[in-house]
Amino acid sequence: MSSPKPIPCVSVPLISRLAERVRAARVRLGLPRRELSERSGVSPRYLAQLEAGEGNISVLLLHRVATALNVKIEDLLSETSPFNEDVSRVARLYEQAPVSVQGRVRALLAPENPQTLRAQRICLVGLRGAGKSTLGRMAADKLKIPFIELTDEIEADAGMPLGEVMALYGQDRYRAMEAQALARVVESHDKLILAVAGGIVAQTATYEQVLERFHTVWVRTSPAEHMARVRAQGDLRPMEGNPEAMDQLKTFLTIRAPLYERAHAQVDTSNKPVQTSVNELLATIATNQFLDRIGQS
Repeated sequence: MSSPKPIPCVSVPLISRLAERVRAARVRLGLPRRELSERSGVSPRYLAQLEAGEGNISVLLLHRVATALNVKIEDLLSETSPFNEDVSRVARLYEQAPVSVQGRVRALLAPENPQTLRAQRICLVGLRGAGKSTLGRMAADKLKIPFIELTDEIEADAGMPLGEVMALYGQDRYRAMEAQALARVVESHDKLILAVAGGIVAQTATYEQVLERFHTVWVRTSPAEHMARVRAQGDLRPMEGNPEAMDQLKTFLTIRAPLYERAHAQVDTSNKPVQTSVNELLATIATNQFLDRIGQS
């Protein structure tokens, strides 16, 4: 019959790590060793041995020391150091916070969460004439949240109408101003409905920002209604002197469709009364929980 194997001693690295952790925690709190002794009920001599890496402390005594130092016993033994003052303070505050606050903290500390990045911002994309402005304004009014036209932001920044911005600065500068206006909206609003120009989807970097920072809805309609609505707005350019305008619009829609389809939801306004389309947009927002607060669970 073989003799029992001896129980291995506690490893030297663990004892050294424990000594360093206890000493660091005590110094961080500004505790003299005698005061730590009074708080923990462990003798100053034993504490001195512990901090010198010469003590083989029992679990019960170590638990008393950890409690006196306001740390967890596992923090004194873990391989990775937990003793960053800010991290420790935040951890204690987190543990004492209500569940709802803890949820919001988790959401804020996880920026990779798309829902968190988008907050409660909604963006309507689609070609001119689809109904973005009308639907966006009416839905925002119903929801009692702001409605913004990105083109209005660009005009306000430039101090001139959009046509003059394009004529004076050209397409490239306009697109840069568009990206800057979008960034300002994101910075200043966590909850709103935004309507953007139809061509924003062709600007890769800017459209990626839209998709990342907004819950996007493609407001779409038929080519015939696109054309009719633009003309009803008083703009005769799409048809004037251009008998092939409708074919060009259809081609344009076909090319842009894959970009618009990247939106998180769609609302088709074809052959529908305005109020019906507004109701569908509101239902889409509710179903997809675009305005739900993040981190409440």
